[in-house]
Amino acid sequence: MKVVVIGATGFVGKNLVNELANRGHQVLAIVRNTEKVDAKENVETKSIDITNSDELKHAIEGADAVISAFNAGWTNPNLYHDFIEGAESIQKAVIEAGVKRFIVIGGAGSLYIDGKQLVDGIDFPENIKPGATAARDYLETLKKENNLDWTYFSPAIEMHPGIEIGRTGHYRLGLENPVFDENGHSILSVEDVAVVIADELEQSKHVKQRFTAAY
Repeated sequence: MKVVVIGATGFVGKNLVNELANRGHQVLAIVRNTEKVDAKENVETKSIDITNSDELKHAIEGADAVISAFNAGWTNPNLYHDFIEGAESIQKAVIEAGVKRFIVIGGAGSLYIDGKQLVDGIDFPENIKPGATAARDYLETLKKENNLDWTYFSPAIEMHPGIEIGRTGHYRLGLENPVFDENGHSILSVEDVAVVIADELEQSKHVKQRFTAAY
């Protein structure tokens, strides 16, 4: 497949590009700085401002799928606004480009425990709350989208730099609630996040759904 990855040099994006390329897909990596993308025969790069939906539309025309790993930056003082603006611009471009398959990598904050979303919990970290809230609110926008075969992925609660599990290729799936292991942890390496997303791309098990995964 020809797959567009937006945010291809980010924590998740760069692992996703690597996983897709290793599976033989043709990847178009949309980035700010093309020099940060590892050179591979089946990976093309383009530097595009994702808030320019018209330019983005032209870049992704003809793709089989678009995967958004867009992140407006955890230290960005305008994180909430910039995330929503960027996410909606990407969605608009995908629709106008005529690409039906759209996978969004969001956050774990919108997952539910005991009927309450994690981002609304009193213990939720304040430093990531604007981004998590934006990702939660954008999910509600995406749920109203009828023109796309969309999927929204919420990673495990523990999915961050420093998890040195690597790529196992194994995981368990869930929908609205976190997946916990026998020790009460919801954890997944970023390499296995890439496996989960690549599997969803190839198998389309969660069209017009949000899902999650962990060990």
